[in-house]
Amino acid sequence: MVRIKGWLLAGAASFALAACGPTETAEAPAPETPAAPAVALDLTPDPADGDGGVSAFYSDPVPAGDLKPGQLIRSEILEPEKALAEAGQAFRMMYVSTDGLEGTKPVLVSGAVFLPKGEPPAGGWPLMAWAHGTVGVADVCAPSNNPRSERDTKYLNHWLSQGYAVVASDYQGLGAPGGHPYLATKPEAYSVLDSIRAVQSGDMPVSDAVVLVGQSQGGGAAFATAAVADAYAPELDIRGTVATGTPYFTATTAPATRDPDAVSPVLGYTIYILDLVRQADPAFDPADYLSPEGMKLWELSRTACYGQVARAIVDGGISQNKAIAVDTTPIASKYYGLMSYDTLKVKGPVFMGTGGQDRDVPPEGQQRLVNDACAAGSVIQHHIYPDLDHSGAVNGSLADSTPFVAKAFAGEAITGNCPTK
Repeated sequence: MVRIKGWLLAGAASFALAACGPTETAEAPAPETPAAPAVALDLTPDPADGDGGVSAFYSDPVPAGDLKPGQLIRSEILEPEKALAEAGQAFRMMYVSTDGLEGTKPVLVSGAVFLPKGEPPAGGWPLMAWAHGTVGVADVCAPSNNPRSERDTKYLNHWLSQGYAVVASDYQGLGAPGGHPYLATKPEAYSVLDSIRAVQSGDMPVSDAVVLVGQSQGGGAAFATAAVADAYAPELDIRGTVATGTPYFTATTAPATRDPDAVSPVLGYTIYILDLVRQADPAFDPADYLSPEGMKLWELSRTACYGQVARAIVDGGISQNKAIAVDTTPIASKYYGLMSYDTLKVKGPVFMGTGGQDRDVPPEGQQRLVNDACAAGSVIQHHIYPDLDHSGAVNGSLADSTPFVAKAFAGEAITGNCPTK
């Protein structure tokens, strides 16, 4: 085994041995930082934030000292069921980022790293930063704490098989203590950028070049990351972005108006957005707006993930009108700006994939984002898949996004297909 600045690089045989052992997790040594008796951050779990239910890895104290964005705090080998078949090595990590709501305060963020099989090429594996879709707001929902979905497993294994390393942030407040600011673009973007810094500064066998990739909430996170990269992490070599099912809020508008009497799992998104309002507005009380049925969903969301919340909505026949007693639009609209993009002229070319049957993030809103980003001067390559839904567009876009990513890493010119007037 080779120890490189706090990362444990186990050989393939060592990783296989760990996979055949009992359920306990093999730990990689912590980074070599001076010990200190004090604790820099308050990591006390708060049930109101959906904290708890995860291992001590996510909430162990952090020695006092200068906490810098992108600083690796600790790492451990992922349990086999939470790794990926095409990964030669897989790690869980904890690193420092910036509170995207407060703006300057350091926060801890968890995530995972997957390295391809075999020997890295000269200069290291090209690095993809994966931004995940909606999983919930409770700590137990953190992707690094769970096996990946079948869809995401297939998708990430594809990129690993192409010879790309993958760093996958959980985002602020998922896994590590603190609220998860759902759909707020700065927390997502800072979390993704600092995950890249943590991997690259740890002397992992990865390249300086990065491509951002995301779906749904993560499509927005990837686009937002490209938008704030030059301001927040100008040293990073971001070559391009792949985003599918990407939401588009402006400071004054939401992506879509939905039938308030329809029973749909996307009501869960509304519950999560109200949780963002709670974090931004200390005076907000969900009981002032939600019906008893809505409050049951709220309480469920503190400990359960999106799939369970979605099942409760469908099984209970809960529509928006049944869950919401008082119109939340006036208070939620005050915080649309938190979910909007800093700029629509982003760093590098952007591949945007839209499922024509998308009911989670309607195609019309995705097209508006394409039109506005093109007008702002971004290079957008937009692909529409008429027969695919929100989830289907992820793997359904690979035939087009794979050559896009290869060109981006190679530094080749990529042309967009922005609408012409």
